[in-house]
Amino acid sequence: MSSADQSHQAFMAHALKLAQRAWGQTHPNPMVGAVIVERGQIVAEGWHHAAGQPHAEIEALQALGRKPAEGATIYVTLEPCSSCGRTGACTTAIIESGLRNVVVGAVDPNPDHAGQGLALLRAAGVDVVEGLLAQDCTDLNLIFNHWIVSHRPLIAAKMALTLDGKFAAASGHSQWVTGEAARADVMRWRRYFPAIAVGANTVLRDDPSLTSRIGESTWCPRRFVFDRSLRTVRETRWPQLYTDAHKGRTTVLCGPAADVDLRGQLTAHGVSVWELPEVDGHLDWEAFRKRCAEEEICGVYVETGPTLASSLLERQLVDYAFIYQAPKFMSDCATPGIGSARDTQSMRDALQLNHVRHAILGEDILTRGSF
Repeated sequence: MSSADQSHQAFMAHALKLAQRAWGQTHPNPMVGAVIVERGQIVAEGWHHAAGQPHAEIEALQALGRKPAEGATIYVTLEPCSSCGRTGACTTAIIESGLRNVVVGAVDPNPDHAGQGLALLRAAGVDVVEGLLAQDCTDLNLIFNHWIVSHRPLIAAKMALTLDGKFAAASGHSQWVTGEAARADVMRWRRYFPAIAVGANTVLRDDPSLTSRIGESTWCPRRFVFDRSLRTVRETRWPQLYTDAHKGRTTVLCGPAADVDLRGQLTAHGVSVWELPEVDGHLDWEAFRKRCAEEEICGVYVETGPTLASSLLERQLVDYAFIYQAPKFMSDCATPGIGSARDTQSMRDALQLNHVRHAILGEDILTRGSF
């Protein structure tokens, strides 16, 4: 790799780090970073902070505060937008600034806009290079990429397993399958998603808070509990999801036959309730997706136990998976694991992850990818 190529990648890598400063804060917009380079030096930078605020390219141009020098280049992690929206088209701002060199990471995933921004820039005489660190730039916006194409929330299943696919000991004890580094990474992804969901079994067993705790900062997403018959409400001591300072961020999902009085207790306590239809004895996840889409909840991080994980995988209701695997064996047929209903006769029947990424987290390994 030439020194020029290394410089190109270094500038785009810096733009990616800038974009990540808004980790989980831009929904339903993408995270984007931009840097302006003159004579091999970064002279201005910017990133998109939140929906409705200036885009990364505008931030960088405003930070520069003057006309770019001749030969200057702007590096952007995502194709500049070509439609006006709330903040104006970034392609127009780039052309009017006098910039004549643009390097782009990922192309806009929106099929209605993909490539249009690049075409407009080229038509105006701007030299455009696309695809630099494209995989990393695309991976940055998993939720946006899915939402803008399908208009449906990205449903991602997270699971922590031993090497033989077990979630817990035979007694149900599961703290902890993975180590501190993996658990810290879960907190990071909790912050990325606008919503987290768990099943009633997890609530009854672990009494989770479902907040993202990074350093001294605590952030609470929307929290969903799948509890078809409201078992979690029948307990003498309610779980903290229904009683803590963030209880207004909690929604319990129940079936049509769920007790009306128990629903009323939740709503009187400030916890919302969504009734979902049932399909084959399960709450209807397609109805859940539709309700989330109506409320512009564009991604849900589902923290699964063995029952919920098996159900979602076997019914192919998951778009993405985060699988944390610890170097441990339970080697016990009584311990809960994945799988119950599928009768696979061939490796061709396996559920395949695509666009796979791996990370080593202490002694554990994260494997993630899309279905």
